[in-house]
Amino acid sequence: MRDARVDQTRVDQDGPITANTVLPARREAVTLRTEDGLALVGELALPVDRQPRATLVLLHPLPTHGGMMDSHLYRKAAWRLPALADLAVLRFNTRGTASEAGRSEGAFDHAVGERLDVAAALAFTAERGLPSVWLVGWSFGTDLALMHGCDPVVEGAVLISPPLRWSGTEHLRVWARAGKPVVCLVPEFDTYLPPAEARRRFGADIPTADVIDFPGAKHLMVGHADEVLDAIVSAAVPEVPTPLPRTWSGPHERHQVTIVAS
Repeated sequence: MRDARVDQTRVDQDGPITANTVLPARREAVTLRTEDGLALVGELALPVDRQPRATLVLLHPLPTHGGMMDSHLYRKAAWRLPALADLAVLRFNTRGTASEAGRSEGAFDHAVGERLDVAAALAFTAERGLPSVWLVGWSFGTDLALMHGCDPVVEGAVLISPPLRWSGTEHLRVWARAGKPVVCLVPEFDTYLPPAEARRRFGADIPTADVIDFPGAKHLMVGHADEVLDAIVSAAVPEVPTPLPRTWSGPHERHQVTIVAS
């Protein structure tokens, strides 16, 4: 297990939005309850003074390789998008996964039991009356989205670095039959599914899928967070102009997170 120590600083001056910038939002620690009786640790972030235009449900990378609700793209999405794009952002740890917010109950189940985790997250959005739900999967999270996420409440999916490791043709065809939009953000140098292969695989089973290349990027999208967030916003709320602002005027916070062995 890993422990995260967080230093928080309140900042009032204008400046660039950096990796550690936390913009204003209404943030709530939440617990998702699965049908098999597990409690999953999560957080809901909402715009401060208005209703969200849409909702992102974030499905994180492989927990056995460090994936969690605080993985860098998802931390930045939760810290920025309620303020910059009027989005509700729900992130959570799947079964057995730990982050600074805590450890979800249960154990990693190779994308099988996680079906109930996805269902619990979607049930939460329905209970809260959150609008226009989009799934955002990253790596392992894309498999969860494709395998378990084609639900009536879901408007569409954004898939970041999809490996198609657990998901297969039968899952892609479910999305194709549903006619829901699927947007794939594929790094140029992805070692699992590079752009040409992604176009072949998705084109065969979801001809309407939009495969977007990320030149120079690798699987974890390090150094490409701004562009990934722009692409997510363009899919879920196309009325919001992109690129999103890279600077912020007004109060905000700065978090420095250090991951250490417990």
